[in-house]
Amino acid sequence: MKRALPLLVTIFLPACGLFGTPLPPTPEPATVTPTLTSTFTPVPPTATLTFTPTPLSTFPDSTAYQWIPVVPGLNSPVDIQFPDDGSGRMFIVEQAGRIRVAENGQLNETPFLNINNEVGSAGNEQGLLGLAFHPNFKDNPYFYVNYTDNNGNTVIARFQANGNTADPNSEKILLQVDQPFANHNGGEITFGPDGYLYIGLGDGGSQGDPNGNGQNTDVLLGKILRLDVDHGEPYTIPNDNPFINGGGRPEVWAYGFRNPWRFSFDKLNNDLYIADVGQNTWEEIDHVPAGQGGGLNFGWNYYEGLHPYAGEPPAGVNITMPVVEYSHAEGGCAVTGGYVYRGSMSEWNGIYLYGDFCTGIIWGLINSNGGWQHQVLFDSSALITTFGQDPSGEIYLADRRGTIYRLGK
Repeated sequence: MKRALPLLVTIFLPACGLFGTPLPPTPEPATVTPTLTSTFTPVPPTATLTFTPTPLSTFPDSTAYQWIPVVPGLNSPVDIQFPDDGSGRMFIVEQAGRIRVAENGQLNETPFLNINNEVGSAGNEQGLLGLAFHPNFKDNPYFYVNYTDNNGNTVIARFQANGNTADPNSEKILLQVDQPFANHNGGEITFGPDGYLYIGLGDGGSQGDPNGNGQNTDVLLGKILRLDVDHGEPYTIPNDNPFINGGGRPEVWAYGFRNPWRFSFDKLNNDLYIADVGQNTWEEIDHVPAGQGGGLNFGWNYYEGLHPYAGEPPAGVNITMPVVEYSHAEGGCAVTGGYVYRGSMSEWNGIYLYGDFCTGIIWGLINSNGGWQHQVLFDSSALITTFGQDPSGEIYLADRRGTIYRLGK
């Protein structure tokens, strides 16, 4: 690891959300990330981007691997997705409202989708934030997006694809959620192995969850939702959702989150990994074993990571604590969740890779003999907004400055 890392930590902000400065009442120093604009001028990859591997005894020798640039020329990429349709196409979400297609490393000039007129750009954490393809996309060419509209509110919508383009007029809105502040919008949207659509929503913003949304099961903010989008109009509630018979909104599957920006299912064993962005000090990774039912409470705002934050849980309230955390003092400000590697490099199989937006540090996490190990694997200069995983299990990451990288030799 670079010995200058402590200096880097002093440069970046405490984690207020994924991308930028929180709204008042608590002012913070200016962030290093640029303010989102409505233009689509590609941002060239920085000439100074470096990825320095850190060798570790319990993980693969990362000095033998690198993050290889595969798609440059993007504007604030925030999500990477691959439909499992045999095409090999990479779809990249640009925050200002476009989805781009890359084939064989070449970025198509015509966007797959352009809804920049519908996407609000008032804050660094707003925009077009997430993309999910229907599990049977080849025969059922629907895809789903998570974005904030011109009023700053969350919209979950479905569109229909036609080859390498999609009709903006095919939009069908499934869900709209009012956002009281411009930060902590969440943004993840993905299909689980059960075929249901999972949606991540932050606590509504500001700082410290002033409205108490994380622990309030009667609101959708601060939650992971779970919807059946193949039945009903516009969706139905899976019959094993925890609050389907009362006690909370039926869409809620898990709660107690501050800003679950990115989460993913292990392609092999279906375990769920959730990266929840912390407040001022701690970033966390949560884990849900395959087969575990919904209704888990992940603790915000009683806890930030493993540490008490505000008050104490009432008697009888069970909190599911994170399996790992890292502090801002050791390198970071906002966790970016990744994926469990399941690709061609067998020595990486089973390792969950995740990173930090501000410092570019990349960790590996392993569940070994019932205990969790995590180690720094790479110390990069990337502004890591997201990771991606292709159908063959290979892992990618996006640098907000405009380039997609793939882990390889």
